[in-house]
Amino acid sequence: MASDKKRICNKCKCELVEMETQFTYLDKKFRHKVPRCPQCGQVFISEDLAKGKMAQLEKTLEEK
Repeated sequence: MASDKKRICNKCKCELVEMETQFTYLDKKFRHKVPRCPQCGQVFISEDLAKGKMAQLEKTLEEK
């Protein structure tokens, strides 16, 4: 997340904070730092992350 671009939670109106977050896919768990609301826990997944690292990880897990 660019330091000059603040993201705000639509529900809580709080600024999102970079937090280590656990994800689960095909019963495998992994952690990654993503912008997250400190109140409700809503996570922001950027298009770059979804099409890059996450897509690559999904492909790797599905091949196993």
